[in-house]
Amino acid sequence: MCGIVGFTNYDNNIKPEEARNILNNMNNTLSKRGPDENGEYIKDDICIAHRRLIVIDPEGGKQPMICKYLGNTYAITYNGQIYNTKELRQTLENSGFKFEGHSDTEVLLKSFIYYGHNVVNHLNGIFAFAIWNEGKNELFIARDHFGVKPLFYSVKNNQLIFASEIKALFEYPNIYPEIDKMGISELFGIGPAHTPGIGIFKGIEELKPANYMVFNRTGLRVKEYWKLKSKVHTDDFNTTCDTVKTLLTDAIEMQLVSDVPLCTFLSGGLDSSIITMYASNYCRKNNLPMLNTYSVDYVDNDKNFQKTDFQPNSDSEYIQLLTQKLGTKHHTIYLDTPELADGLEDAMIARDLPGMADVDSSLLLFCKNVKKDATVSIMGECADEIFGGYPWFFREDALTSKTFPWSINIKQRQHLLNPEIEKKIDLKQYIDFRYNESLNQVELLDTDTEETKEKRKITYLTMNWFMQTLLSRTDRMGMYNGLELRVPFCDYRLAEYVWNIPWETKALNGREKGLLRYIMKDELPQEIVERKKSPYPKTWNPTYLAKVKGMLTNIMEDENAPITNLLNKDDILEIIETDGKSFTRPWFGQLMTGPQLMAYLCQVNMWLEKYNPKIEI
Repeated sequence: MCGIVGFTNYDNNIKPEEARNILNNMNNTLSKRGPDENGEYIKDDICIAHRRLIVIDPEGGKQPMICKYLGNTYAITYNGQIYNTKELRQTLENSGFKFEGHSDTEVLLKSFIYYGHNVVNHLNGIFAFAIWNEGKNELFIARDHFGVKPLFYSVKNNQLIFASEIKALFEYPNIYPEIDKMGISELFGIGPAHTPGIGIFKGIEELKPANYMVFNRTGLRVKEYWKLKSKVHTDDFNTTCDTVKTLLTDAIEMQLVSDVPLCTFLSGGLDSSIITMYASNYCRKNNLPMLNTYSVDYVDNDKNFQKTDFQPNSDSEYIQLLTQKLGTKHHTIYLDTPELADGLEDAMIARDLPGMADVDSSLLLFCKNVKKDATVSIMGECADEIFGGYPWFFREDALTSKTFPWSINIKQRQHLLNPEIEKKIDLKQYIDFRYNESLNQVELLDTDTEETKEKRKITYLTMNWFMQTLLSRTDRMGMYNGLELRVPFCDYRLAEYVWNIPWETKALNGREKGLLRYIMKDELPQEIVERKKSPYPKTWNPTYLAKVKGMLTNIMEDENAPITNLLNKDDILEIIETDGKSFTRPWFGQLMTGPQLMAYLCQVNMWLEKYNPKIEI
């Protein structure tokens, strides 16, 4: 995986040496995404650069990659992995193309030359890439089906500036952090999720998942190339099970290709156990070394664990059960309270925004430790969104809330705003607009049962909002450590097939991920197949609460703390006094309860200090 940056320079307002300096400054902000190599391509009208994390073809995959074909020149900067590289290469070779190496970068560039803009309809992978077509004097940029790989951009003075992360855009002249009403509404109404396409900062946009854009002297054109389509599911039950299993097997095995050490994340839950089982079988079948598996836990968590509806049991016994069955080499990474709190700032910088507090920082630190032994890891993310695994698929209060079910506490979010800002911003109005705007995109069928219709809606919301937040977390925390994280459950072919399976089948026996459990009943230990969904583990150590409470208290004792410019000081003090229990529901999802809410507020203050955004409302 890598980082990409670039900008057009059609009017040649930026002189070559200045352009090189700007490009280098932008590229250097992404050094953690690509610690192994960097490169640049600068011509009269275009400047693109690349930071590389070497995964495939160390010598043949250097970027930016240039190809001259039939008198034209093409240049690519690319972040991601194309999983159907072998099939694409065969097609291209049959059409007369020659290859110098075996990198997916070369295959992607020559696929673009062959297919043109339609190349996106031939790709299976995770990607964000930009290709300069010198003959047309045109820049083509595309993003994968679910937006696993990030891409932000800004149009300034009729020039396009793009980057993998927002921080790189701030290195371009006259692009600076600025927040307006919409940005504040996104941060505190929607956040840490965000509306697809919105970059939070004024003037910065996100290329939506499954979209490409073309920029030339006439301006910018953006087009959606794929979306979930609703259609009648005609397969019988046995065919449905066989098809899901075939698609899942293919997705996992396609993503096990790597020229560098590879491992899996294993929590002992259904999703990560499926990934690990297939990966372990693949290693044995191909005479590869024993599979390494990794899990995260926290110092003294076994002494302090508290059973909840969302987290009914700990992971360790299930991990041991599976590793013994599969014969993998398991590693448990233990994180302690101080480092978890100290990692909050790095996690915020990785996102460029306040995020999921220690839910982020724990993954960041986990990846840092895994990176010592591996460069690529495969994980079970996205199964819950696609197969119906979250509690809100089944809770009546969530289903009837008429808002995003992972952040129902809208009134408390509104009241948390600084009183002066609260007078000018109506979070509920903004959230309602985004919620209804999104629901209007859901295609319902006359043949759907009422339950399937309702579950289509909540599944669509979950996949296009909640899943995007977790995918952003996965990319940023992994890439901050130069660790590539792959998500086979996010394969678009699997997702579009499961999308049309009736809810009664998907939630077989009334269980979350009931169909997936049934398919795996003869493959995995029964204890794991029947295990109730348990989210990413968080610390139960009371010293963590004390630590973040102390950090937030120190912030509030500072009269110049910038957080009070945005948020209500009295509310924050009440949160401190009640250990976060004054908020009756988690801030976001299932895990952001009292300690995580305080950690999140610490991140807000860190973000205001680090990025110092101009606030215009």
